[in-house]
Amino acid sequence: MTQPYVKQIIQDQIGYIEFFHPTHNSLPGDILAELAEIITQAGNNPDIRVIVLQSGGNRTFCAGASFKELVSITDKAMGKLFFSGFANVINAMRKCPKFIIGRVQGKTVGGGVGLAAATDYCMATKFAAIKLSELNVGIGPFVVGPAVERKLGVSGMSQIAIDANNFYPATWAQEKGLFTQVYDSMELLDNAVKDFAKNLCAYNPEAMKEMKTMFWKGTEDWDILLAERAAISGRLVLSDFTKETLKNIK
Repeated sequence: MTQPYVKQIIQDQIGYIEFFHPTHNSLPGDILAELAEIITQAGNNPDIRVIVLQSGGNRTFCAGASFKELVSITDKAMGKLFFSGFANVINAMRKCPKFIIGRVQGKTVGGGVGLAAATDYCMATKFAAIKLSELNVGIGPFVVGPAVERKLGVSGMSQIAIDANNFYPATWAQEKGLFTQVYDSMELLDNAVKDFAKNLCAYNPEAMKEMKTMFWKGTEDWDILLAERAAISGRLVLSDFTKETLKNIK
């Protein structure tokens, strides 16, 4: 696989939504926009009862936002637009009336942690270590912060946000509530995801819709909140500190 994509396959009333990018599944703005749109469409599709969010490849689940686009930001408006990419996907996930199962096969960084946190039930392999690396480049996990905090709590979220250099193992993420189950291999993960999704398809769709609304109560302001957070990151990415840091990374 060399070309980025977002695709959806419907099988036995399960909508499998998969994204891929050759640079460790780091996601540029156009892929994020497509992902948000497909999630919204799946939520309105009567042929789908449950959604599985996954990425292509057998290593990294998601390395966060596109570094190439990050270094090209030249003004605040452009910065806000860039950081709104993951905000739009997270908001599409929380507003989707159907349960979204996360399938995390490997390491996940930054915005990828936000995607995992925005799923309703997330399953992973033991290789799915997580890291919030944003502080390393002079910004912070402002956009994904609400979703991550909702799953890990303030203590867990602040721990990995401040300790921006280190990966935290999948078992830690499970203990904190991000992952519900951790498996020894991708094969075991895929079988478990498939079986769990099939079971959910047998439930009352209206009951699941009402449960999801209940679970996400208190997030009704996230359209505004995440846009404000995107603006903060868009401003910070223009700082001298971040510019010099990104220059050194290049």
